Amino acid sequence: MDKKKILIADDETSIRSLVRSMLGKEHIVIGASDGEEATKVAHKEKPDLILMDIMMPKMDGYAACYAIKTHPATEAIPVVMLTGVGYELNKKLSQMIGASGYITKPFQLQELKEMIGQLLSAP
Repeated sequence: MDKKKILIADDETSIRSLVRSMLGKEHIVIGASDGEEATKVAHKEKPDLILMDIMMPKMDGYAACYAIKTHPATEAIPVVMLTGVGYELNKKLSQMIGASGYITKPFQLQELKEMIGQLLSAP
């Protein structure tokens, strides 16, 4: 079975490391430290899924998600917003810009794996 490639975009090194350690056995995990880098990596690497923090320097997660979802080369990549803020408005905004899911930090490994499993198995 081919390992799926997951991009984790978060300005906190500890979060990127945590996700890499949680998912690294089953997936290829690549990282980006801000939204600008995330859009560049998404275009270059074409990951199967993107986990995107909202609050990041240079370009926030909303802008990066929007850039990824409105570009023909990356529009089909599912984006899951990861955030420390669980407001309903954030969830609505995430859906409006094309995010496929929304997980509030701190997240449980099981919750993350279930979301990833659903999105990677979708046709």
